Amino acid sequence: MQGWIEGIDAIADGTLAPASDDASFRRYFRLQTGDASYIVMDAPPEKEDCLPFIRVAGYLESMQLNAPRIIEANLDEGFLLLSDLGSKPYLDALLETPDDAERLYEDAISALLLMQRRGGAFQASLPPYGIARLHSELSLFHDWLCGTHLGLSFNDEEEAAWQACCDVLVKNALDQPQVFVHRDYHSRNLMVMAENNPGILDFQDAVEGPLTYDIVSLLKDCYVRWPAEQVRQWALSFYGGLAQAMRAQVDERTFCRYFELMGVQRHVKAAGIFARLNHRDGKSAYLLDVPRTLAYIVEVGSNYPELKFLRRLVEEKVLPAMAASS
Repeated sequence: MQGWIEGIDAIADGTLAPASDDASFRRYFRLQTGDASYIVMDAPPEKEDCLPFIRVAGYLESMQLNAPRIIEANLDEGFLLLSDLGSKPYLDALLETPDDAERLYEDAISALLLMQRRGGAFQASLPPYGIARLHSELSLFHDWLCGTHLGLSFNDEEEAAWQACCDVLVKNALDQPQVFVHRDYHSRNLMVMAENNPGILDFQDAVEGPLTYDIVSLLKDCYVRWPAEQVRQWALSFYGGLAQAMRAQVDERTFCRYFELMGVQRHVKAAGIFARLNHRDGKSAYLLDVPRTLAYIVEVGSNYPELKFLRRLVEEKVLPAMAASS
């Protein structure tokens, strides 16, 4: 990477420093040269494909959203030189100054509405968030968190009840209008910007998928939690910003059901990913986020009798086992 940088005259004398961690195999470095600052991405080609990142960055730029621009690329070795969106993630700002939350979420919701509206031109070029992918993601909870991490096994009756819950969550995702989905639109991937806030990162896994996926990722965040009534108000603000044609297709009550069940799907998936990151990739810090993530399921589960098995599994087995193992 250093050799590649030295071959680019404009940045050859720059100094590198680690910029951020990532749950994937990608690494990010900040390159400082004079008054200019850039980000260098190191994405090992045998582990990561840079092409989706480059392609979706172009889509977001076309939408006039604030995402890193690609300045130089070396796809053979997996290096990208990117514009720098600064070093203040939403998560840090929200924890340091909670009073800024209203402004920051208003900006993030506006940007998301814009992404869905203008993203319609590009969503057919994205992979579909289909039935196989949805079921595969849910299985991460069953296999990695319940099985590998906690040693919980399911008898035949429990297995059938688990699959029935999965079917409910997958149907909810597929029933929704399909839109341009960032797929990781939350406080660690949004940067606080003085202009055109927020800066948007980690968009390479974008798909064509459910209307509520990104808004629930934002408002029922695995890394920071807000009171349920505040989340509801922000969610309805998003709903109110949808095009009239969309609101005619999806009434407010249906939207709220889509939103809550989509949250359950995402939190089940995320908890499984956090366990996998620990056992497969040696990244144990994410286990600290599992209880917060699963608490959302307990919170809404009692409103949905069809999810009774999942709620009881989380409340009576998984969360106590997590507490005992910490």
